[in-house]
Amino acid sequence: MTAKSAAESSPERVGYRETKIGPLPSTWEVASLEDVTEASAPIRYGVVQIGPDTSDGIPIVPIKHIRRIGDVVLHRASPKIEGRYKGSRVKGGDVLLSVKGTIGEVGIVPDWFEGNIAREIARIRPKPNCEAQFLYLQLQAPQTRRRIDNLVVGSTRLEFSIHAVRDFLVALPPLPEQRKIAEILRTWDEALEKLTALRAAKDKRLQGIAKRLLAPSRANGPDTPHSNWSRSSFGEVLEERQDKNPGLDAEDVVTVGKYAIRKQSEHFTRSVASKDLSNYWTISPGDFVYDPMSAYYGAIGRFSGSKDGIVSPAYRVVRLSPDVDPEFMVVLLKTHHVRFLLETRSSQGNKEGKRRLLQRDEFESIEFKLPAIDTQREIAARIAVFRAELDLTNRKIEALTRQKRGLMQKLLTGEWRVNTEKELI
Repeated sequence: MTAKSAAESSPERVGYRETKIGPLPSTWEVASLEDVTEASAPIRYGVVQIGPDTSDGIPIVPIKHIRRIGDVVLHRASPKIEGRYKGSRVKGGDVLLSVKGTIGEVGIVPDWFEGNIAREIARIRPKPNCEAQFLYLQLQAPQTRRRIDNLVVGSTRLEFSIHAVRDFLVALPPLPEQRKIAEILRTWDEALEKLTALRAAKDKRLQGIAKRLLAPSRANGPDTPHSNWSRSSFGEVLEERQDKNPGLDAEDVVTVGKYAIRKQSEHFTRSVASKDLSNYWTISPGDFVYDPMSAYYGAIGRFSGSKDGIVSPAYRVVRLSPDVDPEFMVVLLKTHHVRFLLETRSSQGNKEGKRRLLQRDEFESIEFKLPAIDTQREIAARIAVFRAELDLTNRKIEALTRQKRGLMQKLLTGEWRVNTEKELI
């Protein structure tokens, strides 16, 4: 793929113009989502209360499955309940946008699917002059997401109002150019799908190996550890630490996420910390930390920074006993079994039941089998080989995702043009 430089494609070039959403090629239109939507199927929300699952009911798409409509079993609302929302039924080619709670998730309905959507989703049925795949990409582009974020309202629960959705402006190239852009970006999606499938396979293999190594009751073969392990609990080996911030600033704030525990300055372009950091906890290299509201989802692990940091007082910092190998504890915390225990010990943490709270005593009471320190290190070393393979795949996915995001920025703003007969120009 060849492309002219950004300088050669700057808005000052002949053939570009300034618009309400930034500089665009003069052959491109700027249209509202309502303008590109079929008049017979106006933009609207879905079912408010879907009721109990009904075997002969109509499938309802929720936000969490907006990108996986064809891969999961959906909740089915009774015909009586769904029948009140005929106007929000979806069919193949409809573009879906989450507009309440979690804002800006985008999906596209498979050709074979027929059903309805939840209240938190808006349906957009593009006119023939708007390629569905292009609109799907345009709505998830970084520059579009930033504009959506600026229109979100609400404090306790965010919302992108239906009126704002209808008036929202998007760039619309000629149809052949839309299709070419979608085709180019689809190749990146396919590569990401393959890597994601590979990651899932490697993770499954890793979990299987970890389960075998961490199951002393099955220690019958040469590849399994000895069975004379002691019973322990997180409360016995992890001591809570509550040292207040000694004066560190926003550059030292550590975030606790599903895939990484690291300085927020390494991950975010702007601070997401509170202005007052005086009540933040100190965290030192080697300490473990977890988010009580998201531990079951993976927000738990070891801080591997090179110097002290600080974390939100909403998190809990714990220090590991010297009788336990740190890498062994990392392996243990990443197993599906421990994740299951973290989830079952977590109670609903808000009115909507969408977050779960892990109480301190529930965390400390989680039990596990603990081998001798040499066995711990042996297990950790064997798991590390497979973990390294998985981490390599994760890094490839992250790199490809960044590349795709950059390409979307160029193509979906017209900074780089496509030739419908050839390649980028």
